[in-house]
Amino acid sequence: MKKKLFTFVLLNGLILCSISMASAHFTMVFPSDSADTVWDVTPEDYIAELGDTKTIYLIWGHPYEHILFDMGSIPEVSVVKPDGTLEQLSVEKTTVEGQDEDGNAGTFVAYKTSFTVDQMGDSVVAVKYHDSEEELVDYTKAVIHCGEEMWIGWDAEVGQETEILPYMRPYGMEEGFVFSGQAKYDGEILAGAPVEVEIYHTLDAGIEIVEAAEEMFPYDAPMVFTRLTKSNADGEFMYTLDEPGIWFVGATMEPETGSAVRGVFMIPVLESFPAVEQSSPSAELQQATEKPASSASAPGFEAILAITGILAALFVTSRRK
Repeated sequence: MKKKLFTFVLLNGLILCSISMASAHFTMVFPSDSADTVWDVTPEDYIAELGDTKTIYLIWGHPYEHILFDMGSIPEVSVVKPDGTLEQLSVEKTTVEGQDEDGNAGTFVAYKTSFTVDQMGDSVVAVKYHDSEEELVDYTKAVIHCGEEMWIGWDAEVGQETEILPYMRPYGMEEGFVFSGQAKYDGEILAGAPVEVEIYHTLDAGIEIVEAAEEMFPYDAPMVFTRLTKSNADGEFMYTLDEPGIWFVGATMEPETGSAVRGVFMIPVLESFPAVEQSSPSAELQQATEKPASSASAPGFEAILAITGILAALFVTSRRK
């Protein structure tokens, strides 16, 4: 009996470990002109002019720590245009430079695709990637926006097995904005699902911030890498995206057996606009030191000094008599 119990606990521990390890992996869907500039991705890269050809790089790894892995299978990519038209995209194998989980520099297998932005509004790039090593089927959506006030199509449901439907328009969002949405599996509400939230860092920034986190939180540094919430009974969730950059929000359907199925939505977040001016400590100190001076010149203060002088003079005169 004890042996069976030990085996059960061990198996469950391995399953939980597998889920935990998979939580930091994301399919990064980055628009870029080349592999050399792909890591400099910004929110502006998800904006297009009519007629632009957008090249999209598909990379597998940990966005927060900037750790990469080879893509072990060919991703499937499509784009849903503002009018609902679905276009299947062909992919091409490529490589990108980065670091592995041990901090070693290397070259990693990735893929790229491209499409022409031929409609005003929002084109939804939908990616399916199956990683057998992580036992995870990853569905990712990223929106390419085109046209002033052409806010059409960003909330399109594209039919992914696990899919996030955004309640917030995923562009024009500033740091500190709350992103909310609904998670579905096979078109039905996905309740009680873990929802992972993670931001992308460049290599240098990732190394610096991970070292700082491991020093400050040695008991569980990854708790600040991947934030975690859950969907409610209606499959809904929300989270505050408190920094500018490229964010990943993923809800996972965890089956009793087989691969987990996750739906991910990418949100480019801008710096706060307009910038809020804050008074400097030196200015506050100057204001504080000026207060006694202002109180000294308050009405009646000079009269008090005059009366005090007269009384002092009378006192001296009386002493001389």
